[in-house]
Amino acid sequence: MKSPSMLRGLLSFSSMTMVSRVLGLARDVAMSHVFGASAATDAFVIAFRIPNFMRRMFAEGSFSTAFVPVFTEVKETRSHAELKELTARVAGTLGGVLLLITALGLIFAPQVATVFAPGDIAQPHKFDLIIGLLRLTFPYLLFVSLTALAGGALNSFHRFGLPAMTPVILNVCMIFGALWLAPRLQVPIMALGWAVLVAGVLQLLFLLPALRGLDLLSLPRWGWRHPQVRRIMKLMVPTLFGASVGQINLLLDTVLITLLVTGSQTWVYQSTRFLELPLGVFGVALGTVILPALSRHHVGTDRAGFSRALDWGVRTTLLIAVPAMFALLLLAEPLVSTFFQNGQYTVFDTHMTTLSTMALSCGVPAYALVKVVLPAFYSRQDTRTPVRAALVSLVTNMLFNGLLVALLFELWATPAQKQLGWLQGIAQVPGLHVGLAMASVLSNYLQFALLWRWLKRAGVYDHQPGWARHWLRLAVSCAAMIVVLLAGRWLWPHWTVVPVFVRVWHLAVLVTAGGLAYVGTLFACGFRLRDLRGN
Repeated sequence: MKSPSMLRGLLSFSSMTMVSRVLGLARDVAMSHVFGASAATDAFVIAFRIPNFMRRMFAEGSFSTAFVPVFTEVKETRSHAELKELTARVAGTLGGVLLLITALGLIFAPQVATVFAPGDIAQPHKFDLIIGLLRLTFPYLLFVSLTALAGGALNSFHRFGLPAMTPVILNVCMIFGALWLAPRLQVPIMALGWAVLVAGVLQLLFLLPALRGLDLLSLPRWGWRHPQVRRIMKLMVPTLFGASVGQINLLLDTVLITLLVTGSQTWVYQSTRFLELPLGVFGVALGTVILPALSRHHVGTDRAGFSRALDWGVRTTLLIAVPAMFALLLLAEPLVSTFFQNGQYTVFDTHMTTLSTMALSCGVPAYALVKVVLPAFYSRQDTRTPVRAALVSLVTNMLFNGLLVALLFELWATPAQKQLGWLQGIAQVPGLHVGLAMASVLSNYLQFALLWRWLKRAGVYDHQPGWARHWLRLAVSCAAMIVVLLAGRWLWPHWTVVPVFVRVWHLAVLVTAGGLAYVGTLFACGFRLRDLRGN
């Protein structure tokens, strides 16, 4: 039987994710317009990030990377009845565990807020907002984790489109909450908490008909002693840390940002929106699409196919991530000012967000490549090796956090601010959030380097021909794009002081011209669409 095309799967997943990311941008534009960069938006970012972190760690991180290889193996080697039973047992076990975690999160919301927002305890109003919002957003973990289970099963059947559409529901709910519900509430920011809760329920309901169509829908059953469920749990233990190091870093950054100037949470949060396009649409998509393919090749002991699939994933990632990095560096201010500087979002907020956007953009290739290389380990059910890289990366990130924030404080603080002491001083110097962004970039490059080294040492990947030609095309095409974007920035140097309409059409011209320069040069250098085909 002919193998499904990974390119077809990538295009299906990416096209749906593109819709989600565009709506995600619209969501953040609505948030910035209604709430600005304030204590209220900082509170929501913290309250949403905690369950979102757990979602990515438990559901989309450790669970998916453990579930998909085992699910694929049962699908390829066992009967459909056994596959259906596995789905029910996993749903019952995962749902039961997460129901308990969710209940504990609701009961101990003040303690959770204390752990993850220590810098806000001294601001009672903001701290109470965090607790109230956390009690609305925490149940999202339960619903979205079950959604991830349904999505993992659909992905294993190469149904990538519907799972990729589920974030659209979240974004639509949050836009509705910000623009319609917020003005009608006594505490407007609570509208976003209600939007997250409703979205979690709707996302799960959205995928159930597709599972029924595959005859995989049945009542969840407790399966703690089921052999395949136990295999999944055994694989999950190390990946709880290994697959989610980026989320752990992000959460630790959240804790540190609470010690900085009010607004820092929002500035970093808005900066990550521009990384979501290359990472969510292509980086995560590639990792999602390539995992079932690598698992299939591993089960079939097809080393050549395994190498070709991984090589295809890395090359495709570089084609997107490298130009995205340069484009974000050069267009950070135009992007931030065009999309966010309106309503309550000020010129100062734009400047602060631009700084962190430029810092984070340098790490786009590392973030994306880690997403593609990790499945090479998980498809072989090797969950221990990534943990080693994750540990090194996490420790390095924390060290760099302290060093870079201290360095920027010494460079930017006034003598009067330095006399206040370090903790009081960093709470008054704007811009120190950039140090956390830079630390995240450095640690992610280190994580990728370690993973790549250990993958080659494992002897499962054979270098494919054509890399020199690939690098040359990429370098020349990026250089052409950079020249065009620099010319545009020279022609239109001012962005924060011109009307929004002018920013919009200037940015549209720059993005279109830069994109055409890159793609046109790529094809002029001999690149063809058939080079993207993968099986």
